[in-house]
Amino acid sequence: MIKIAAVLLALLTPTLALAQTPSTDVIEVMVLGAPHLNNPGRDVHNIRIDPVTTPEKQTQLQRIAEDLSRFRPTALALEKVAADQTTMVDRDFAGFDPATLTTDANERVQIGYRLARLADVTRVYAVDEKDAEGKPSYFPYGEVVGWAQSHDRGDQLAAMGDEVKGFLAQLQERQRTETLGALLAEVNRPGNPLSTGNGLYYNRFNQFGGGDQWPGAELNGRWYTRNAIIWAKLMSVARPGDRIVLMFGAGHSYWLRHFASSTPGFRLVEPNDYLTED
Repeated sequence: MIKIAAVLLALLTPTLALAQTPSTDVIEVMVLGAPHLNNPGRDVHNIRIDPVTTPEKQTQLQRIAEDLSRFRPTALALEKVAADQTTMVDRDFAGFDPATLTTDANERVQIGYRLARLADVTRVYAVDEKDAEGKPSYFPYGEVVGWAQSHDRGDQLAAMGDEVKGFLAQLQERQRTETLGALLAEVNRPGNPLSTGNGLYYNRFNQFGGGDQWPGAELNGRWYTRNAIIWAKLMSVARPGDRIVLMFGAGHSYWLRHFASSTPGFRLVEPNDYLTED
């Protein structure tokens, strides 16, 4: 009986801690998944976004910033590695010139810096975590491919890739006729199987492995670790009562949303409660 009570107490502890956190001290985090607007092409599968520095697209991006500013953010955290890992400060924001909005297509500038300037946010952080020399990759996809091909499972893995390609192709076509606000709302739609809900997709990698080789599970573990470190960095700079916009590529959404919704003292905020699609 005592053991059962101890287990129940352990399970309830996070909930109790959150309940005991004064409402004014709860840290609200809006996890904003965003396509890479400057088309770096560094992911396994990529979407091609039309130029966003045109007057029409600039108007749409300004509307996105105005929509998100209604959240009244106190800080932003972006997909970038900080030069100083003790402060996590994004040093480039200090020199941000709005004139660069017509030349620099990076979403950190177009959405992140634009929003920070509009909302009078002075705390902009760089909380990304990247592969480092001498350490295991955070996304060892090549090892999964190698195992699948050597075990006659290449077609199965390729079919999973085709699902992502199809999703990206739809977004790529839609962004030619719809607003960037509509594109961002779709990417951040709760349950979207290849962005906010892509945990189920990643779990399917676990089937690629056997014996003493489990590259699919290792990929899942490493990807989780990268996102856990990103979240830990955000926690290190968050202050009681903060309202933080955490903007990363949409592939990170599932785990970052998980941490925001399950960490005591934090609360997940839906971007689509603020975004308009026109």
